[in-house]
Amino acid sequence: MENGKQPHIIIAVISHKPYPMPADPIYLPIEVGAASRTDHFFPTRDDQGDNISEKNPSYCELTGFYYAYKNLSCDIMGFDHYRRIFVRNGLFVSKNLKNALTGPQIDKILQKYDFIVPKKRHYYIETNESHYVHAHKREALDKTREIIAREYPTYLPAFDHHMKQTSGHYFNMFIARFDQTKAYLDWMFSILFTLEKEIDLSKYEGNEKRVFGFVSELLLDVYLETNHLKVKNQSYRFLEKQHWGKKILGVLKRKKAGEQQ
Repeated sequence: MENGKQPHIIIAVISHKPYPMPADPIYLPIEVGAASRTDHFFPTRDDQGDNISEKNPSYCELTGFYYAYKNLSCDIMGFDHYRRIFVRNGLFVSKNLKNALTGPQIDKILQKYDFIVPKKRHYYIETNESHYVHAHKREALDKTREIIAREYPTYLPAFDHHMKQTSGHYFNMFIARFDQTKAYLDWMFSILFTLEKEIDLSKYEGNEKRVFGFVSELLLDVYLETNHLKVKNQSYRFLEKQHWGKKILGVLKRKKAGEQQ
């Protein structure tokens, strides 16, 4: 904050390592997993204030989300990632950080929409459910459905509908007015904290330990659909080289392996 004045917009850029950031002051780098290290690279860290930094190995970027919405005040709050940022819409918009969405652009969009979300990711040959279970343990997904059915039954139709779709708003990126951001994250974390109590995390090894980060990516569309929120599908750019051949091959291998089980 400058002169004690609440900022109008904060776009938290979540990072677990030093990385170039947009120069626009609305962008706030947040170091995640800070509780596990002594050498820090950003002034704002997820181990400050009300935090769950120690959960970073399994909650991933969400420890930064938790810090931001629990400790910062603003009118509009959003989340980018160090390698993936929202940019203005346009076919030939480059990866340059200078193309990151500006405050005036965000204000204009949110005059008509409730949430700014990344353009949908399409799997085509996979549903959201089959893509998840071919890549991860099924247990957490089934438990998530049980929790929603028990604690938030009005959200269950949207959950089941989303699982059958072949596309979704992934990456845990969005921008919304703070009250909308808070309402969504309160709901999301309540599900994940309950899930954490109902699975044995010690049985999750390697990449699978990031289970709550993986599950959370499936929850945004469930929330948006249930609450009939109006979304703006916004362009984003991955700032590093994409290995599309490896990605596509990986999807096909996981699908084949899953079908043989």
